[in-house]
Amino acid sequence: MRVLILGGTAEARELADRLVALRHDVITSLAGRTSRPMLPAGALRVGKFGGVPGLVGYMSAMGIERLVDATHPYAGLISVNAVAAGRQAGIPLVRLMRAEWVEPDDARWSHVPDIGAAARALPAGCHALVTTGHEGLEQLLARADCTFVVRLIEPPAEALPRHARLLLDRPPYSLEDERALLRREEIGVLVSKNSGGEQTAAKVAAARELGIGVIMVDRPAYGPAVEVATVDAAIEALHLGT
Repeated sequence: MRVLILGGTAEARELADRLVALRHDVITSLAGRTSRPMLPAGALRVGKFGGVPGLVGYMSAMGIERLVDATHPYAGLISVNAVAAGRQAGIPLVRLMRAEWVEPDDARWSHVPDIGAAARALPAGCHALVTTGHEGLEQLLARADCTFVVRLIEPPAEALPRHARLLLDRPPYSLEDERALLRREEIGVLVSKNSGGEQTAAKVAAARELGIGVIMVDRPAYGPAVEVATVDAAIEALHLGT
């Protein structure tokens, strides 16, 4: 079976490795935003498709029989396009999306729908740790009355303003290190997406321990698909386990 995985996550890599081991023909597509990505087994494609028509055309040309959206929960347009392209091409779509973090009863989360709302929710004069990635960062940094530590895996295209400091680091992050970071930087607010998974969960656990408020950007809603939370469930949903 020939499978196209829209990847970029640890789950996508694991799924590709498992499917290749099961002797399926796998192509993983990466957006190309990360300069040193960890590569999965099977074939690799890097770059944009050109919207729904481009994705449909690529799948037709490559003889794709199954489509898996295993991108980041906040990947945005590609996940929307996957729904439309799968429908147009008549190719089954499985969405492999890790489960959300569950808010503890004693946590201090403020839920917002997007980055713009997160920027508006920042308390005046706060010192915030921002872990939401590149997209929409300028909306947060427009709050010149606040100061920021911005943690990214890759440096931004433009230098940060004077009221923000860049911290380049790559997950996974330990609870001990996250606790130390929040204390060392005297962070008053954590701005995060509800990405789920274990690699970055320590930041919200540390914020809870230290009584630090979290502005949590909720996940966007995507269209219909067979949605699963684990690699095992994805293989079962694809009917490719044997």
